[in-house]
Amino acid sequence: MRRWNGWGDEGFNLAMPEQGQDFLAARIGNGRPLADATLESVCAKVPESRLNPPAELEPLIDTAPEARVRHARGQSLADWLAMRSGEFGVFPDGVALPTTSDDVQTLLAWAADQSIHLIPYGGGTSVAGHINPLDRGKPVLTVDMGKMNRLLDLDPESQIATFGAGTPGPLVESQLRAHGYTLGHFPQSFELSTVGGWVASRSSGQQSLRYGRIEQLFAGGRVEILQGTLTLPTIPASSAGPDIREMILGSEGRIGLITEVKVRVTPLPEHESFHVVFFPDWESARTTSRRLVQNRTQLSMLRLSNAVETETQLALAGHPKLIGMLESFLSLRGAGTGKCMMTFGITGTRRQTRNALKEARSICKAQNGVYTGTRLGDKWAAKRFTMPYLREALWQMGYAVDTLETATDWDNADNLLGLIETNLREGLNDQQENTHVFTHLSHFYSQGCSIYTTYVFRVGDSYEETLARWQKLKTTTSELIVNNRGTISHQHGVGKDHAPYLPVEKGELGMLAIRSLCSTFDPDAILNPETLVK
Repeated sequence: MRRWNGWGDEGFNLAMPEQGQDFLAARIGNGRPLADATLESVCAKVPESRLNPPAELEPLIDTAPEARVRHARGQSLADWLAMRSGEFGVFPDGVALPTTSDDVQTLLAWAADQSIHLIPYGGGTSVAGHINPLDRGKPVLTVDMGKMNRLLDLDPESQIATFGAGTPGPLVESQLRAHGYTLGHFPQSFELSTVGGWVASRSSGQQSLRYGRIEQLFAGGRVEILQGTLTLPTIPASSAGPDIREMILGSEGRIGLITEVKVRVTPLPEHESFHVVFFPDWESARTTSRRLVQNRTQLSMLRLSNAVETETQLALAGHPKLIGMLESFLSLRGAGTGKCMMTFGITGTRRQTRNALKEARSICKAQNGVYTGTRLGDKWAAKRFTMPYLREALWQMGYAVDTLETATDWDNADNLLGLIETNLREGLNDQQENTHVFTHLSHFYSQGCSIYTTYVFRVGDSYEETLARWQKLKTTTSELIVNNRGTISHQHGVGKDHAPYLPVEKGELGMLAIRSLCSTFDPDAILNPETLVK
């Protein structure tokens, strides 16, 4: 059963090792947990629905309080605090569960006629406020695409698969695997997020070095808009004007509701493995990662942790004796205090992966990298989708955790990373509170890289105080990012939370173009209003 007030399956918990608790307490102090609201108490706050669907739509729409609670928030820290406190504020008036594109078109026509706001809902994993209803005096209907979750077609010659937009990551891969294929799109939200949501938010998977971001994988599909059906053909390349696919990528429900997604798939690889190398310092580690990607070494993924993240990961790993032995070994090899951990994956034919590993190890060795094999890499792969559960473990200890991510050119990477970490680390100094901050580079390009920063702080004496702490850290750092050559989002999207920062990145004319596009398809602003642009 999925948690109603947090991440994932309520039957799974990620335990915090004792040494991990001691590690955090030494850096930011002992936490004091806040009390959680109950589902029953929250359901009692849900008002009567303002929806009055026609008979043909009644079977598709659920107005029960619990369904509306479960679809009222995403997974940002602000959402987490709302769910845990029970102070949601606004609930959708109902949840629609279409099973076909025609159902979606019928819902759109009814919403337009009755001036109902529609919010598309994939896996509910948004960390930027995409799916949160607003109080604008009109009924709100959340459209859950979860029943449209099948592989609809597979063309093995063109290697194009068609999925219902509500298909979550595990079902995408299991249905393809049965035919010998993979999509290879593995965001950290893979367990719950959907193929339609990936397109709508322009997401990136952990193995994008091999398979590409979703824009490289998205071949076409079907979008239900207020004026009818927008069909995107699967032409491999075209110079016939602007690409309509690009208008849908990152559109976040403002243009229409994606119902079918055609993606470029790949035969399952012969071999895949994940490896870990430690470097004596950040400079040698960052230089190596840049050289690997600019050399076009055939890696499938690359992740580089800075010194604090490396220290944190080893402290939270458990198995203190084994970690102690590893630390001693690395110290003898010149990777002691200040060391940085690199994880990389190689995927493909056995010949490809053998050559890629040889080349990667040679480049790493030139910068004094200490290769430790696949044992730590295997552990990373086994837990790659469980890290969101860490928020639950930390919450029970009285800590709040959140992330910020961006991307920038190589010449600005160290500068922007330093600004982000310093602002977060010092952001609560006026309250005599410490923040534990650590970063990794998570996606790499010849031009630059993404920067993914995690920060942990103690919850306040109340939910209001905790929210205020988060808002200060989030807003000041977001402003800093966009004013220092960073994107407001490399992979999480814009939603409502990041919308205020988008004009700095896009500029006045860029924002005019985006607003014009949205108003052309949705002149009355009933589709996910105030998401992406206001």
